[in-house]
Amino acid sequence: MPLRSSGPVRRAFPVTAGTLIVLTALALPLALPTAAVAATGNGQEPAHPEQDWMGSTIAAHEGGERAGGKDTDDTETTESSSAASVNGVDVSSHNGNVGWPALRQSGVRFAYVKATEGTTYKNPYFTQQYKGSYDAGIIHGAYHFALPDHSSGASQAKYFAKEGGAWSKDGKTLPGALDMEYNPYGSTCYGKTQAAMIDWIADFVQTYRAETKRDAVIYTSTNWWKQCTGNSKKFGKSNPLWVPRYGSSVGELPAGWKFHTIWQYTSSGQTVGDRNRFNGSVSRLQALANG
Repeated sequence: MPLRSSGPVRRAFPVTAGTLIVLTALALPLALPTAAVAATGNGQEPAHPEQDWMGSTIAAHEGGERAGGKDTDDTETTESSSAASVNGVDVSSHNGNVGWPALRQSGVRFAYVKATEGTTYKNPYFTQQYKGSYDAGIIHGAYHFALPDHSSGASQAKYFAKEGGAWSKDGKTLPGALDMEYNPYGSTCYGKTQAAMIDWIADFVQTYRAETKRDAVIYTSTNWWKQCTGNSKKFGKSNPLWVPRYGSSVGELPAGWKFHTIWQYTSSGQTVGDRNRFNGSVSRLQALANG
């Protein structure tokens, strides 16, 4: 469509090859950023759809409360909760600034905070959430949302350890957790074979141990684990299990684990939706923190 001008008519000037080159060069810087933002391949990590926190994909694939449910009373008991258990929460950027003193008063004694994703993303609320939980007297830890199709397990473990996932023996810091769940950006298993996925996870946990001297907690659902690792038994003896299941019991565990360490039992609790129970007493939770 021709452009209209409200000013006086100007003489046309000849368009030469040199002019075209200059005009093209001037236009390129304007086009490149848009292309870069849209691209998700070639090692470039995707934009965040606010669907990338711990358990954000579980209900959509397995059913549960994420699609909408009533707030859960923190004092509620369930069929498989142990005689000794400790209440906890997990948070990420979608929770914003968290009121930790109120959570501590309500009985929350541990918290995991999303630190990183891939090798470029860091939770912008991480400092308030991580330091705030510590200051409120809550035993805290950090977790990493895995993107196995974008970079190696080792590179993501190093990034995580550097950007919030490090561990210190202060009695209040839990080992970092690796969030392995359905891909919110594409294919369920991130385009990997079961063998390749096992290798990726091994690369991450081995590197994380080398960086921090601790074995990472693995967060995963039994259904995802079966589908994407072939129900591998490789990690059950070394890495504590954190299992999500929004129901009255933990249910079947992934192969290799004889018991769970943490159970994410609801996604619709008061104040902060994601609620967890540590499978043991406060003294056992402190033992996990101390290593």
